[in-house]
Amino acid sequence: MGDNVQARGALQQLKAYSPGKPIWEVQREFGLTTVVKLASNENPLGPSPRALEAIASAMSDLHRYPDAQTIDLRKSIAGKFDLPAEQIIVTNGGDELITLVSEAFLEEGDEVIVPGPSFSEYEFAGKLMCARIITIPLSANYEYDVEAMLDAVSERTKIMFLCSPNNPTGTILRKAQLQRLLDALPKRILVVLDTAYSHYVTADDYTDGIEYVKAGYPLLCLRTFSKAYGLAGIRVGYGIAPESIIRSIVQVKEPFNVNALAQVAAAAAILDDQHVEASSRLVQEERQRLYGLLRQLGIPYTESMSNFILIKPGASAERLCRQLMESGVIVRFGGGWGLPDHIRITVGLPEENDMLMDKLRELHSLS
Repeated sequence: MGDNVQARGALQQLKAYSPGKPIWEVQREFGLTTVVKLASNENPLGPSPRALEAIASAMSDLHRYPDAQTIDLRKSIAGKFDLPAEQIIVTNGGDELITLVSEAFLEEGDEVIVPGPSFSEYEFAGKLMCARIITIPLSANYEYDVEAMLDAVSERTKIMFLCSPNNPTGTILRKAQLQRLLDALPKRILVVLDTAYSHYVTADDYTDGIEYVKAGYPLLCLRTFSKAYGLAGIRVGYGIAPESIIRSIVQVKEPFNVNALAQVAAAAAILDDQHVEASSRLVQEERQRLYGLLRQLGIPYTESMSNFILIKPGASAERLCRQLMESGVIVRFGGGWGLPDHIRITVGLPEENDMLMDKLRELHSLS
């Protein structure tokens, strides 16, 4: 009988997000005891210790609803960036914020400009609201083509999504490029700058965009506690934007979208500079070690400003991805991004990267 109930037409265009396989599933599928997951850009050092302490202290109040306005957490974030709390919205991971932005600002037929390849949720959220997605390919070196993005602007353009460092390439939008975009775009267009991986950047000409929010541009900076803070499992993201933009997004937000444990954990984690610095240092050191092996094996790669590396084994990429998984190393095949010759590898702990490198050497010698 349920076949008679018709879903929205927009659902026919939607492609569900495909997460990386969890460790337990690979263990069960291939009968393995030791499996390392280098597929989902998680923090191998684990969660912020301060966050764990905060969660433990809040357990007895779980019979109460969480703060619908996330007042304490927004105050903590505001203090970190020297901003008024009214310019901050907290969400159930960065993914929810992307969807809320689309729900708040898009009408059917509006246009959304996205880079490609990039994070699939920008396109998903736009299509959910029956918007037209305009994808602007990155250059041959996966750099942003700013002029092409500007040329794509029409009277129907409503939102432009930018991801820096970009997932899955690890490349950045440089400060001068962001300045060019913000100055040239009509002020009616909302620019969303996703800086989920900003803590891993070492380039001098990078900006997380917050200086431009303070300067009054129609810019929303998306940030997350899932990466450097190690809180992916409890889902906390946030946006920083001019107050009028935040007010519009709050109108479509569910009242209790961020659970109580997530709120106290994030408020503690944002003060845990030691954990963030250790996480960033680990990635920077291990990136260089992985580059060395890739050069030794002759596998092309893109230099990354993030906690993952995009490699290009070529036509054997999908097979190599499967072989690594069968050997107990989970990595991410690039086919979902339209990169069938590529694999994205998360930077893990030294011992996890050792296992990856051993398997790569072994498999490469057999090819």
